[in-house]
Amino acid sequence: MDTQGTTTGSTPHTPPPHPARPRAARRLAAAGAAVFALLATAATPLPPAAAPPEAPAKVRAAAPERSLTIAVAQSVDSLSPFLATRLVSTTIHRLVYEYLTNYDAKDARTIPALATAWKSSPDKLTWTYTVRDDSTWTDGRRATAEDAAWTFNKMMTDEGAASANGSFTANFKKVTAPDPRTLVVELKKPQATMTALDVPIVPKHVWEKVGDLSKFNNDKAFPVVGNGPYVITGYKPDQYVKLKANKSFWRGAPKFDELTMKYYKDGDAAVAALRRGEVGFVQGLTPAQAASLKSEPDIKVNDAPGRRFFALAANPGARDRAGRKFGDGHPALLDPAVRRALFQAVDRRAIVDKVFRGHAVEGQGYLPPRFADYHWKPPAGQRIDYDPAAAARTLDDAGYRKNADGKRVGKDGRPLDFRILCHATDPNDKAVGKYLTEWWGELGIGLKVECLDSVSDRWLAGEYDLAFDGYSVNPDPDYVLSIHTCAALPATPDASGQTDNFICDRQFDDLYGRQTVEYDKARRADLVKRMQSRLYDTGYMNVLVYPNAVEAYRTDQIASITTMPAAGGNIWGQDGYWSWWSAEPAAASGDASGRGSGPSPAVWIVVGAAVLMVFAIVFVVVRRRGTTAEDRE
Repeated sequence: MDTQGTTTGSTPHTPPPHPARPRAARRLAAAGAAVFALLATAATPLPPAAAPPEAPAKVRAAAPERSLTIAVAQSVDSLSPFLATRLVSTTIHRLVYEYLTNYDAKDARTIPALATAWKSSPDKLTWTYTVRDDSTWTDGRRATAEDAAWTFNKMMTDEGAASANGSFTANFKKVTAPDPRTLVVELKKPQATMTALDVPIVPKHVWEKVGDLSKFNNDKAFPVVGNGPYVITGYKPDQYVKLKANKSFWRGAPKFDELTMKYYKDGDAAVAALRRGEVGFVQGLTPAQAASLKSEPDIKVNDAPGRRFFALAANPGARDRAGRKFGDGHPALLDPAVRRALFQAVDRRAIVDKVFRGHAVEGQGYLPPRFADYHWKPPAGQRIDYDPAAAARTLDDAGYRKNADGKRVGKDGRPLDFRILCHATDPNDKAVGKYLTEWWGELGIGLKVECLDSVSDRWLAGEYDLAFDGYSVNPDPDYVLSIHTCAALPATPDASGQTDNFICDRQFDDLYGRQTVEYDKARRADLVKRMQSRLYDTGYMNVLVYPNAVEAYRTDQIASITTMPAAGGNIWGQDGYWSWWSAEPAAASGDASGRGSGPSPAVWIVVGAAVLMVFAIVFVVVRRRGTTAEDRE
């Protein structure tokens, strides 16, 4: 799947028109007098209005609120941090809830967040975190270690609470909060991710009242209590999420008072809204959209190396942890020869050039090159290159020969006709689907591209043969590796689990377990690369490309914004809240605060309208001097 915007004064006196003047002239004079009166009012400070005795002698107008609308290409799957996996949802949760630690925007190193310090015992089995004393929930209560302990314990004991991020606590033995500022986590075995626990900490006093966390989407009562830079104040499914600035956020209040995450199913509609100024930011641009925006005034296009991969997933036979099978994946895809032949017939270079127009890097290993320490490339002898002739030989040798109609069939006589799940809102899925239909068709393999508004139900039910897949990778790769372990499989066919593609491979699991307990960075990186090698060889996850983050914003709405990494990084979907917390509103007029001693923008709008009215009347009067009686009023 793709987990990815508020005076008083007296009315100027205008003498009555002279009765001998023509009506048009009288209107002209009246309009002109009104304009000059407005100009005088705008340019001259107004006399203080009489105020009731109890009112202060001087009242300053409130600063106008600064709001920003962000166009997003995904709808929210859940506002519960225990359930959400889509990028839009986890991005919102980073704005609403603090994690124990964060990632520095400059270089992604671990920095304090809710925890100000941490240390481990010599055997690495006990971790102690110091929780800050200046973080408060938006209902006024202090955020404490007890909130973190409750969050982790709930994930350890409640299958529903572990739906999204359970891999982080699967190795936890005991979690306690001996005092408000101390959190102690005891482990079953060492765990290398203890400074990269990407788990939103929730307020115990709110969430302990929730019954079934597996069904609670946190989308009925607003504002949502949090302790991050923003507060969720409104939500309408498949339309928008509204957020207000948290003025008491310990790191400092964000500059925009309100954010609206507005869902656009149609990317072209989002781009049109950006051009009109209805939205201030758009992400997930196609190459054509990005090119068309580069010459637009007041719009800046950001094209940065991405943290995502775009892959072709093959159904390995959906099953739960007990081994019970379900779904309807094509049995031929269980044959490694078929999976290899399919990938041999995929021209990744053409996808980079023709679909992404160069705004991507050819896919190889599972983790994008942006994460240099963990990025892996298959050596020449292991690498599967585009070679249609070799793909045909692979199928022939495995017994999948063409029949009289040119269709590949198996030993059971069943043709190799596959379905591929496609996100209807993603133009890249559709474009790549057309190429796959052509390339595999030449092999005698049929492909039906099934584009759906939501692929989740079909995916979780295992009702697919192939699917377009993509994930955003964190600086620590543990999570995106964990979703391919046997432990991530659903507990029952009806449960969701944490699995991405129902993969359960004992060799991969062994390597995963070893990297989890390895604190030496070089040795851990080697294990992570070996995991990617194994994943590559199984052929159930074939990375096609690493797309760039191609996005744009209006410079007349956003004066500056932090990218991650700071040098040429992305804005949307960061490993933290830096972009929207740091974004500086552009000044509409006067100073950036929106407060000044001169006339308000509203006054000048009225003045401008009046001036235009005068010019229009003058034009009419002058023109009417040469017209006939039939053209009169």
